[in-house]
Amino acid sequence: MTTTRGEERAAVRPASLRLPGIVLGVGLGGFVDGILLHQILQWHHLLSSTNTDNVGVRYYDPKTVPGLEMNTLWDGIFHAVCWLAVLIGLAILYSRVTHHRRRVWTSRVLWGWILVGWGLFNLVEGILDHHILGIHHVYPGPDQLWWDIAFLVLGALLVVGGWLLQRGGHSFDPVSGPDAPTGGRAPRNT
Repeated sequence: MTTTRGEERAAVRPASLRLPGIVLGVGLGGFVDGILLHQILQWHHLLSSTNTDNVGVRYYDPKTVPGLEMNTLWDGIFHAVCWLAVLIGLAILYSRVTHHRRRVWTSRVLWGWILVGWGLFNLVEGILDHHILGIHHVYPGPDQLWWDIAFLVLGALLVVGGWLLQRGGHSFDPVSGPDAPTGGRAPRNT
């Protein structure tokens, strides 16, 4: 049986770090948001602006004990979803990387995709929760729109910075190792 040149290239293409990196970035970005903004700074909780939301979610005033309990519950559900994203990202990464794991963890390619995932988290969460649903804002108050926009700008910068970082990374095959045959030219490890 003969194979085409395209089939040969596909057969030696390294396992991509794009999907596990983005999924890890979404989970880790969510953890940064939840731990820093929800818990440490206590600027907002998941449902802390439902008194002015766009979807009619019942308001739970985070300045009351019952309201804080409900907001903390939803913050916990949010963290559980972030935890699942990290576990899924690690599982995908583990399934794709069988050799030279240390080299993968120090790879610009992986960390670039993680930054892209974090930025995508900020963009999706910021547009959906802050602007469309309005269930919370980065820092509620008279300047909340500027805080929400800054959150989106940070997300866009993370996507661009992560993209540039991974583009500058060195390609290698995390399944077979750096010395695996690649059919001539080293493929990009995206």
